[in-house]
Amino acid sequence: MRTIESLGSLSAKTVIVRCDLNVPLADGVITDDGRIRASLATVTELREAGAKIVLISHLGRPKGEPEARFSLRPVAERMSELLGAPVQFVGETVGEAATAAAAALQGGEVLLLENLRFNPGETSKDDAERAAFAQQLAALGDVFVSDGFGVVHRRQASVYELAKLLPSAAGRLVAAELEVLERLTERAERPYAVVLGGSKVSDKLGVISHLIERVDTLLIGGGMLFTFLAAQGHRVGASLLEADQLDTVRGYLATAAERGVEIVLPSDVVVAEAFAADAAHEVVAADAIESSAFGAAGIGLDIGPASAQRFAEVIAESRTVFWNGPMGVFEMPAFANGTRTVADALTKTAGFTVVGGGDSAAAVRALGFTDDQFGHISTGGGASLEFLEGKQLPGLEVLA
Repeated sequence: MRTIESLGSLSAKTVIVRCDLNVPLADGVITDDGRIRASLATVTELREAGAKIVLISHLGRPKGEPEARFSLRPVAERMSELLGAPVQFVGETVGEAATAAAAALQGGEVLLLENLRFNPGETSKDDAERAAFAQQLAALGDVFVSDGFGVVHRRQASVYELAKLLPSAAGRLVAAELEVLERLTERAERPYAVVLGGSKVSDKLGVISHLIERVDTLLIGGGMLFTFLAAQGHRVGASLLEADQLDTVRGYLATAAERGVEIVLPSDVVVAEAFAADAAHEVVAADAIESSAFGAAGIGLDIGPASAQRFAEVIAESRTVFWNGPMGVFEMPAFANGTRTVADALTKTAGFTVVGGGDSAAAVRALGFTDDQFGHISTGGGASLEFLEGKQLPGLEVLA
């Protein structure tokens, strides 16, 4: 994969950098700036090289037209604070204002353009429409650096077509993410444990299928655990259940047994009366969820304390740990213990630990942990999962 060095001297050149600045916002306020911080290494290096820097990114899922709630203006303000230098902002993706602002840049200056997804060409299913938008973006610079790892699994104009139009290379973040993922798939130290959570088994099918041949232990939490329990014949009350995946899960359980891979399911579960922060709740055995005071109406919202402790013990004994997906509804304090315990265990193990982006990254920060307590926190949940599924990622292929 081409790196920044392949682009030669960047002094006085205009470098278009595709970042992933898709940060969570609440009433226009950034609640987690992790992705902005992750982009700083490449931006700082380019500034020090004397490049003129045009940053492009998406935020949220607007439908091809401007929506004020998805503006990147707050991101420009926060990046200015983190860089300790002004980050100019233009409220359009391409056009006269964007062209003028890019042309006026001096060496070391930074410009952020408006949300790429305000333009329908960014995510269009039509190849020609994406290519046309990429041509407009390419006209703003001399070279292209792809540093938005969270979107490299997308065949979008700013990720794929743009990289074909200009001399292009991977930024430091993309290179670092790829190094970690290759370590997880090709060079992992054993014992190797993978902790999977989140709401749906269907979101993790490819990962389970690909990794079951490579790991020693799979620990299953989150909403997906109830489909595993149901596959074993247990009743799960009103808990999240993907009935159409039961046969698939039974197949995984059989494959794991054949290969000597241990699948660790929770022995206890926190069951609540309703999906609410203040709902009455109690801890029950995982194979007897409907024995709770709430009967068949009970909803499992977290792994229980005994399960969390067991997960922590497995993590402590492992030399490599990959974690993707919270263990429960961590946003509600009553159901955050499982996620907190797993995160804490990752900070204490001597092994190499990777938090797989998305909700997992948001969870550890929301619960008070810092990035430097883990071996690596990925900025791309979906991209990480697709890589670990063995899929080819368009945004990486185009940089080869």
